[in-house]
Formats: sequence, C-alpha cells, structure tokens
Amino acid sequence: MTKHALYLHVPFCVHRCAYCDFNTYAGQDALIPAYVDGLIREIELISASRQIAAKSIFFGGGTPSLLSPIQLASLMETLRANFAWDDALEVSLEANPGTVSLDYLQKLRDAGFNRLSFGVQSAHPDDLHLLERIHDFWDVIHAVKWARQAGFDNLSLDLIFGLPEQPLSRWQETLKYALDLHPEHLSLYALTVEHGTPFGHWAARGMIPLPDPDLAADMYEWASEFLAENGYIQYEISNWAKPKYECQHNLQYWRNLPYLGFGAGAHGYAARTRYSNILGIQPYINRLKKGSMIEFPRSPASISKEEISPYQAMQETMMLGLRLTQEGVSAEDFRSRFGSSIEDVFRQELDELFSLALLEWADIGNEKALRLTPHARLLGNQVFRRFVG
Repeated sequence: MTKHALYLHVPFCVHRCAYCDFNTYAGQDALIPAYVDGLIREIELISASRQIAAKSIFFGGGTPSLLSPIQLASLMETLRANFAWDDALEVSLEANPGTVSLDYLQKLRDAGFNRLSFGVQSAHPDDLHLLERIHDFWDVIHAVKWARQAGFDNLSLDLIFGLPEQPLSRWQETLKYALDLHPEHLSLYALTVEHGTPFGHWAARGMIPLPDPDLAADMYEWASEFLAENGYIQYEISNWAKPKYECQHNLQYWRNLPYLGFGAGAHGYAARTRYSNILGIQPYINRLKKGSMIEFPRSPASISKEEISPYQAMQETMMLGLRLTQEGVSAEDFRSRFGSSIEDVFRQELDELFSLALLEWADIGNEKALRLTPHARLLGNQVFRRFVG
C-alpha cells in the first residue's frame, strides 16, 4: 500500500497579511461549518476509491487554528476512519500565535495532533506592523509555553527575513529570541514581493523599498552559521531542525512522493497525476455538495489535472530533491524508481553544474547522492532551472 502525505487546506484568516499571496480569505468565518462538511465529504470520496496509507498529515492555511477543537477533532476522526496509519504518524497544524490558548492546545493534543507550526515571522513590533500580523512576540512566548504544557514536544517556528528597512541586527535579534524558545524546527523564508498583494502595490508605487538581495543573502548566511552553532541541522534550503525533527510531511514533497490535497485551492500529486482544486470557499462547498468522484485522485472540487510523464517525474525529482541540503538525490533510489541513472538522463546538466562547482557527489550512509555544494544554496534556483527549463 503506497503511503501518501495528506494536506488539508483551511483558507480562513482573521486578517489577510500584506505580503500573502496564498489562497486565503478574511471575513468568511460563517462558512467554516459548511467548509468542514465539504472537507469530510472530499476525504470520504477520495479514500473510497482505493486503500491508502497516510505518511503524514498537515493542516495548513490560512489559519487552521481558527477552527474549533470540535471541528478539528471531527476531521481527525474522519481521517482515521478512512486512511491507515501508525501511532508514530506526524500530524501537524499551522497556528497563529494570537489565536490559541492552553485549553485549545490541550484539546488539539487530545484529538491526535503532535506537531505545531507557529507563524511567528518576527520578534520586532516594527516588522510585525509592516507585515500586518495580528500577534506580538508576547503572544508567541505564551503560545509556546502553552504548547509545552499541553504535551507538544515538536514545535516549529516560521520566520521571514529580508523585509524592507529591516537591518541585519534586527534579524539577528529575532533569531536569538526564537532560539530562546527552544523550538525543534525552524523555517526561514526570504520575503518575496508578489504581484497583486498590498506589498506589491506599495512597492510599485514607491511607498516601500524593495528588499535588498545582498542584505538578504547576508541574513541567510548569518542564520545558517548561527543555527549550526546551536545544534540545528540545515536539511533543506529554508529549513533547520534538531536531529530527528525534520518535517516528515515536507520531506514527502521534496522527495517527489505522492500527496493528496483536500480543500479549496489544494494541490495534489498521485497516480502520475498532478491536480488542483477550485479556489473559492463557496464554490468548493457547492461542488462537494453536488458532485461525485471524478477519478482517483480527483474529487468533484478538482478543476485541473496534468498527467506527469516519466521524464517530467525525473526532472521534478531532481528539482525538488536538490533542495535537500543533506540527503540530496539518492543515485540508487533514482535508478530504482526510473530504471536509468542520473548521469544517463542528465549528463549535459551535470557536466555544466559540476564545472561551476554547484553540485557534488556525497556519501550518505552506504549510498551515493547528488546534492548542492554549500555555496550553491544561495543559487539554488539557478541549479533547479537547469533540470526543468
């Protein structure tokens, strides 16, 4: 039975942050009960088409912590009833630090969640104000304390660097404050100013400066050194963890293995098919009320599909796997999966990238793996484009 990662998208937010271009909506909380019913229906439809084992479960958004404990427990019960999994399964929920309490987190733990990812972004009030976040760092401190009291021993903090007018010293302060909370995992993302967001509008009008790429690179390199000194392993370009606390759900993505997406705007990849669901909350609800299963892995909410050829799968395995800074792409796994070696398929690309000292062969246990050289981590997109361009 093939294991699939399961992703549930919860698109509701108290306020849509100025930099966000995800499929999220503020002011539509009245639709939450019907949306949860839609998720339950979609889970049941997809799981009824074949037996599936869960590799991991991730509730993302949006702000999944806007759902009540009863609603989240109902979704967990539905997942348990429809997918096989063992007791050690990683079950994550993204949470806004300003939306949780000790009682809430205790009920999440009782429902079966064992990992939390808090959207911290910064410890500095000026940064949080610019980002239009609804919490402050005291909320983060309280949320982490309550999570520990509730029994969570796997916490992740998301941080953003490279903000307009954010000096290196402020970023350093944020990271030091974050480490004082002793998270098992950290995700560090450089700000990207996306078209169609308030940030994109402000930048186009000259109301805020664009991020300084050189300063952002300095912030990234400082963070890499600082986290290594404090016992964190960089296992992916934007992710660090204490040993054995790597995010299993995201590893499934980066290894280009199957995952199922449930909810408005969710994406999935299974049975050599990539698909996406309709974006709007009400249209999603309507489709699940009326529709029937299209074909695995697509539910009535699906609006697009792409059949992935073997060569595309090889390209994407390279693009995604090279994000994994420690394990890279296993030569043996690649040959076992596709029947050809990395060298046979991508000889020209490898010759070019090795000549630029952007790739290296590494011995990982008893296996040989291809991975980025340390200095190539800031140039990752240039490497990835060689395989999918």
